[in-house]
Amino acid sequence: MAALDAAADRTIRAGLLLPWANVAVETELARLGLRRTFFHHARLVPESRTTAIDASFWHGLREASAQALDSLSHIPLDVVMLACTSAGFTDGPPLPPGVFTAFDALVQALTEAAVARVVLVTPYPTLVTEAEGAALAEVGVEVLAHASLGLTDGYPEVTTDQIRALVRQIPGDAVGSAEAVVLSCTGWHTLPVITQLEHNFGKPVLSSNLAMALLAARARAGVGS
Repeated sequence: MAALDAAADRTIRAGLLLPWANVAVETELARLGLRRTFFHHARLVPESRTTAIDASFWHGLREASAQALDSLSHIPLDVVMLACTSAGFTDGPPLPPGVFTAFDALVQALTEAAVARVVLVTPYPTLVTEAEGAALAEVGVEVLAHASLGLTDGYPEVTTDQIRALVRQIPGDAVGSAEAVVLSCTGWHTLPVITQLEHNFGKPVLSSNLAMALLAARARAGVGS
């Protein structure tokens, strides 16, 4: 997480388009304590009014993004992010120009760190996790192994013990060959385990929320996204 302190000392205003039931993003970004970075939130309510991830949820978030962004139109924003990872590697209506998803933020962070081999850990159903692995492969990041909880909803309730147990399901040889561990999804609380996992594995651990913080830090440093 040291990279968060490397940005230039200027104020950044970041717009966050949040899935309406997501409570992890706000708490985790606040805990990261980015200097002179202010996050302005707008909540996305899918037309289906569901919280479980499926096509209607992803499409609904994308469709709601334009109106949510309009609600932030009087704030001069330096970067805007749709704070959902799975909406970034599934299909659906186009997002407003210039909006990055949390999946985009993950890809940018991996690219910036020149990471080409990862292990992937998610709370998603297996098919969604496999879809993310395929999307990462399309941008040149090989997923050596993955593990998932198989959940479609209830991500804020996932405990740190569950996350640790899930990570232990990854074969040791895959972890050893990987250049980073990716904890995908903005909806679960991963910050409490990142430092411990980095210590255990001796390599970076990147979460979706940390990747969004890094994207904001890049904007603060004046690095083009």
